[in-house]
Amino acid sequence: MRQHIVETRGDKMAKWANCGAFVSLTLIGFLPAARLCFNSAQRACYPCGLVSCARSAKPAHMLGVCYYPEHWPEDYWPRDAQRMRDLGLTYVRIGEFAWGRIEKSTGVYDWAWMDRAIETLAAAGLKLVLGTPTATPPKWLCDKYPDILPVDIHTGQVRGFGSRRHYDFSSETYLAQAERITEAMAARYGSHADVVGWQTDNELCCHDTSMSASPAALKKFRAYCARRYGSIDALNTAWGNVFWSMEYDNFDQIELPFFTVCETNPAHRLAYRRCVSEQIVHFHDVMIAAIRRHAAPDQWVTHNIIPPATTGVDNSALTQALDFVSYDNYPLGFSDQLMAQAPADEWKPFMRTGHPDLAALNFDSVRGMSKSAWWVMEQQPGPVNWAPHNPRPAPGMVRHWALQAFAHGAACVVYFRWRQVPFAQEQMHAGLLRTDDMPAAGWAEVAQVAAEIDMLGDLSVVAPKASVAILIDPVSGWVDDIERQGAGYHYDAVVFQYYCALRGLGVDVDFVSAGAAELEGYRLIIMPSLAVVGDTMFDVLMASDGLLLFGPRSGAKTEEFSISAGLPPGRLRAFIPIKVTSVETLRPDCSGTISYKGEIHESGGWRETIEVGDAQVIATYEDGAPAAIRSGRSLYLATLTDDACVKNMLADLCAEAGIAIMPLPPTLRLRRRSDLTFAFNLADTPAKAPAPDGAQFVIGGADIAPFGVSVWR
Repeated sequence: MRQHIVETRGDKMAKWANCGAFVSLTLIGFLPAARLCFNSAQRACYPCGLVSCARSAKPAHMLGVCYYPEHWPEDYWPRDAQRMRDLGLTYVRIGEFAWGRIEKSTGVYDWAWMDRAIETLAAAGLKLVLGTPTATPPKWLCDKYPDILPVDIHTGQVRGFGSRRHYDFSSETYLAQAERITEAMAARYGSHADVVGWQTDNELCCHDTSMSASPAALKKFRAYCARRYGSIDALNTAWGNVFWSMEYDNFDQIELPFFTVCETNPAHRLAYRRCVSEQIVHFHDVMIAAIRRHAAPDQWVTHNIIPPATTGVDNSALTQALDFVSYDNYPLGFSDQLMAQAPADEWKPFMRTGHPDLAALNFDSVRGMSKSAWWVMEQQPGPVNWAPHNPRPAPGMVRHWALQAFAHGAACVVYFRWRQVPFAQEQMHAGLLRTDDMPAAGWAEVAQVAAEIDMLGDLSVVAPKASVAILIDPVSGWVDDIERQGAGYHYDAVVFQYYCALRGLGVDVDFVSAGAAELEGYRLIIMPSLAVVGDTMFDVLMASDGLLLFGPRSGAKTEEFSISAGLPPGRLRAFIPIKVTSVETLRPDCSGTISYKGEIHESGGWRETIEVGDAQVIATYEDGAPAAIRSGRSLYLATLTDDACVKNMLADLCAEAGIAIMPLPPTLRLRRRSDLTFAFNLADTPAKAPAPDGAQFVIGGADIAPFGVSVWR
């Protein structure tokens, strides 16, 4: 797993940047030991009495665990299953890496062991989530079809067998094989009473696997270009190929945008990103369709997405066909990558808790994609093995992270994994059990969550809309990544800075995709860096009635990666009557300043010179030139700046929009869900809950323990 939240100039994140790397009531009561009988015509209820009635229905809310029966002697299984139920778990995910055990050669299946595993787990009252095994094509398949292996876009070398995710999304061969094993699995278990849902693949695009430099990728890209542009002349014009004598005579001349002497045409690279995203969405949709051809109506389909910023895909499109979205939450590993360059005094307070806003950012991002309450399909229970450094969680944090997920809209938290494995690549990755079969440190905290969760009410409902929306756009992210202009500029870090500022003000945030935006009801809409503004997005912004804050680079580029007509912000001049006449990016030790409401803040990383039309100047650079303007309900900030400036500006806008704020210390965070307010203490000392007089505490109390949680209504 790799994170790509990197640098923001003027923010401490700039010092931390690591450019190479980068969440029902739990049924604790008595359940029948024998599995309940259902049929595909009437799958009336779960043992808890909840009804699971259609793909449109929301999933039941519970706890679960990831289990790999193929890793353990079969006589372990009954005892493991009973211990899961005794701990308060309801769901078990299995199967997502088991292709080699399921199919020994083409069409030669061994289902017997999985049948027995499912029956054993079900007999204990557990419900199964089956993962389709396409993330790990077995050796015999790779040997039979070597063209399924991807080609590294940096080295040109085939990425070989021996780990996972060794397949090429461009390969028609692999698409057919993946569809075949997925359909075979769905046909086998699609009517099974105790299989309640499906997870597609595993962490699509993890380990930088979205792009490939294979012959198949080249073929797909040429076909994509022909479809998108129609004629080679149109492509040459759209890409500006008259530059450097790059004009093509036909589509068969087009190469992939890799392995050149210096940088390739940014329009070429953007077209390839779009092509890759389209392929991955198509691959995923084929897998979903294969499942649904056989799955019972009440079996849902999800996917455990890695942090949305890392996929290289239009996540809104990728998750469109799912019933709900899942997320794999590893707060310590992700934070260690994020803050790899942070000074010790800034990193150490969060070393065992995770950054106070990083998991929340990903929770809120996933919630914005999901049709119903989302799941954490993998939750870190202890140290991991893949980050630059892998500390253990502080006591209480395993419980803390689960309650945080529920606060941000999760319906279920599934722990990864049941038992730490003593062999292979993940033997240093903690589980709920140690390798000696004794409870690990996180066990007692999971038991505590299982005992507490019934106090929270119905978590299957979608979390209510916030008052503030952050508008995100994959194309704008790709544009910013392709053309950084300055080493300290990164789209995801800019988004993160605004999000952290709002969290520090105690404000709940929704993420809304620019591709499918609906902004009605939001009082404040923030576009940290909306480089490309499509027709739909423009119309939605025009129809909105909230305050609008545009960050630097907004409206800077066309759909084909040219500078907007008439200078940036292009069509956004309907909101912000300015022209961006030049841009500079500055070294961290050579930054300028911005003055906002009499206070001086840092300005660097990205600074725009703007000509102001009929608008009010609300902030200036050190030379008195305009740095931020306001026109009606729209504001434009023309520079990256420090956290304090962003927070002050957002606080002012919240006050104007009638959004209550509650400035918080760095180690205290709030989140509201329904009539509940959650307070999370990330400090090693007690904290006071910022609860109103007369608050009824559901979990905890007015004094929040170190690394603890209080919940009140």
